[in-house]
Amino acid sequence: MSISPLSQEINFFVNGRKVTERNAQPETTLLQYLRNHLGLTGTKLGCSEGGCGACTVMISKYDHENKKIKHFSANGCLLPLCAVDGMAVTTVEGIGSTKTALHPVQERIAKSHGSQCGFCTPGIVMSMYALLRNNPVPTHKEMESAFEGMLWQWYKWMLLRHQSKTQKLTKT
Repeated sequence: MSISPLSQEINFFVNGRKVTERNAQPETTLLQYLRNHLGLTGTKLGCSEGGCGACTVMISKYDHENKKIKHFSANGCLLPLCAVDGMAVTTVEGIGSTKTALHPVQERIAKSHGSQCGFCTPGIVMSMYALLRNNPVPTHKEMESAFEGMLWQWYKWMLLRHQSKTQKLTKT
């Protein structure tokens, strides 16, 4: 059995578009790459420690054991770019916009008048989106778990309050 040489490139998808990066620096985070190289500034840099959730994106990868795609939220400020090789990344720009159409999660937050400044909204949207991609009708406990560690408690309360309507949020 021969060992293949280390690849000098990483391949992944961002919002459905294939990305090949040939010069990825080991210290580059996914968040830095999204904002500085791809111009996707909807994902925000808040605390740089993974505590606030403003940098949340959805990562999708194929689970060979279950033969299914698994979706999970991740802090882009902590995730090394090299770690997404072979995966798909979805940012807030990838699920909807005011120019095309808002995703139902985005629409629900907008209709509820958002919150204070809105800086954290993309991270909240992506946490809820990842949860709903895996489970279209989550339990109260699953919803609480999806927002664990986020500083923005007001959003947790608002989204949990609207839990009974989540089946209307499952548009993919």
